[in-house]
Amino acid sequence: MRTGLYPGTFDPITKGHSDIIKRACTLVDRLVIGVAINRDKGPLFDLSERLAMVEEEATLWSERTGCEIVAHPFENLLIDCAREVGAQVIVRGLRAVADFEYEYQMVGMNRVLDDSIETVFLMAEAEHQAIASKLVKEIARLGGDVSAFVSPSVNAALRARLG
Repeated sequence: MRTGLYPGTFDPITKGHSDIIKRACTLVDRLVIGVAINRDKGPLFDLSERLAMVEEEATLWSERTGCEIVAHPFENLLIDCAREVGAQVIVRGLRAVADFEYEYQMVGMNRVLDDSIETVFLMAEAEHQAIASKLVKEIARLGGDVSAFVSPSVNAALRARLG
């Protein structure tokens, strides 16, 4: 069984994230979605809320693809999390060249820490490439409609949180 780890803060999970989840499920039998605790980012949603949102999306894609998907909180090094969950592959989503530069450095560091774990980059579909959780939160905070960027349940959670 090939296990992949798709890490992120998922604050909140967007249609761009869901696109990567769907596509990662074609590469692995089991996908662990690592929800980073990352207190330094000051997330809008707490860990339990983010896990619930991810689990809801995961259930949808698991049913559609047949891939086992698990949400897993983590606060340690990404490579240690990958070892913990038995991942052979780390899945990273890319939107733009700027993402690649940062991710390229991360891959190099992770390869030094454990060269048995590969990193695979997936480009989001064109319609999702501009979506970033940070921008979604900003649009929602300023009263804009984010329904094109997130699922209806995440949209409702954003409206409830931000008014």
